[in-house]
Amino acid sequence: MLNHWHTLIKNKAIDQVSTLLADDVTLFSPVIHTPIQGKKMVSMYLTAAFHTFLNGTFNYDREFSGANSAVLEFSLNIQGIDINGIDMITWNEQGKITEFKVMIRPYKALNMINDQMTAMLAKLKQ
Repeated sequence: MLNHWHTLIKNKAIDQVSTLLADDVTLFSPVIHTPIQGKKMVSMYLTAAFHTFLNGTFNYDREFSGANSAVLEFSLNIQGIDINGIDMITWNEQGKITEFKVMIRPYKALNMINDQMTAMLAKLKQ
């Protein structure tokens, strides 16, 4: 599963994100207080994240993985702010993501990302 995820990120294959998600996938966002559930909604949020994060500076720096889960540490720069965080991903035996949790720092980056993703989500919902 991780190879597919890394290929998707490398190729900025935003339109393929839903192919990696289980129907009952749950996303835990650093800016939304309730879990986002279901393939359609999680796909929309991850698509918005791709548009926000994959700006040419995004990089996975370290990876810690187990049999069906991984923690991917990332870094990027948006509007002059150095950002780092982690993606915590769990997948089922079919290789589909069942849980995706994101944590980001610093706080000022979190607010900026929230604004950018809110604008992108508004466009995607149209």
